[in-house]
Amino acid sequence: MSSSKCLRLAGAEAKKFLSDTVETVLFDCDGVIWRGDQVVPGAPEVINGLKKAGKQVFFITNNSTKTRQMYAEKLARMGFSVRKEEVFGTAFCTAVYLRKITQLEGKVYLIGGKALSQEFEAQGIPYLGPGPDPVSGGMGDWAGVSRDPEVRAVVVGFDEHFSYMKLTKALAYLMDPTCLFLATNTDTRLPLEGGRAIPGTGCLVRAVETAAHRQAQIIGKPTRFILDCVASEYTINPARTVMVGDRLDTDILMGTNCGLRTILTLTGFSTLEDAQAHQSSGCPSSQGMVPDYYVDSIADLLPALQG
Repeated sequence: MSSSKCLRLAGAEAKKFLSDTVETVLFDCDGVIWRGDQVVPGAPEVINGLKKAGKQVFFITNNSTKTRQMYAEKLARMGFSVRKEEVFGTAFCTAVYLRKITQLEGKVYLIGGKALSQEFEAQGIPYLGPGPDPVSGGMGDWAGVSRDPEVRAVVVGFDEHFSYMKLTKALAYLMDPTCLFLATNTDTRLPLEGGRAIPGTGCLVRAVETAAHRQAQIIGKPTRFILDCVASEYTINPARTVMVGDRLDTDILMGTNCGLRTILTLTGFSTLEDAQAHQSSGCPSSQGMVPDYYVDSIADLLPALQG
C-alpha cells in the first residue's frame, strides 16, 4: 500500500504539479466536465486555462453516443475552447480499430446508435443492425433467424433500441468463432445531472457476452487503445501526461496501466471512500485503481492556473 497516493491536489502542490510536471491532460467527459446536459461549474475555465498555459488537452470518453463532431459542438456550446480533432470517443476509436487494426473485410452487425453508424460510414465500414428490431414469431423463428453471410464482426455500443431480437442475432453471428466481437466500453452506468443515472453500455455488453459464451474485445478505457489513438495523432509523453476521470475502474485504471499520473474528481461515479478502500485492501490488482491525487471538482484546479 502506498501512502503517497490518493492525496488531495490543492494549493502550492497543484500549482507546481500543473506548471512543472504536466504537458498533456486527458479528460473524461461524463461526470468530469459535465453531467448530462449540465456543465460542471468551473470546468470550461479550467480547461481553457490549461490551453492558455500551453498544455495539450484532449477529451477521451467511453460514451459512444456522439461522434467527434457532436462532442465538439456540445463542448463549444458549454464554453470550452475545442477542436473536434481533440476529441477521442469510442464511436470514432472503434471505427479506427476496425479499419486500421483488424483491417476488416466484410460487414459489421452493429448494436449501436447514430454516432457509431456515422463514424463507421466515415471510415468506409459497411454495417447493418441499427434502429428498432422488435420481436416477432416464436422460439423456432428466433433460433432460425437469417444471417448475412458477409458479417465478420459484431460490435456492441450504447443502443436505446437494444432488444431480445438483437441479442438473438448477435448470438447467431458469434456462434462462428471467426466472427470478431468488439464492445465500445463496459461502463455500467451513465451519470446525469441531479445525481441521476441510466444503465450504461456495459449492461448490454454483458448480456451479449453471456449469451455468446465469449468475451468482447474492449476499445475504451481501461484498455489502452483509446490512448493509442491519441498518440497516433499527437506527441504524448506518458511521464508528463495526467488522466483526469471520475471512475476508478476505467479512467484511473487506464492511466495507471499506461504509466500516466492520475486525478480522481468526485463529481461523478466513484467516491473517495472507494479509492481509499482499494488503497488499503492489500490486493495488488486493486492498486491500479488508486489515483495519485483527487479533487472535489476539477474547478478546484482553477486557483493553480491563476496568478
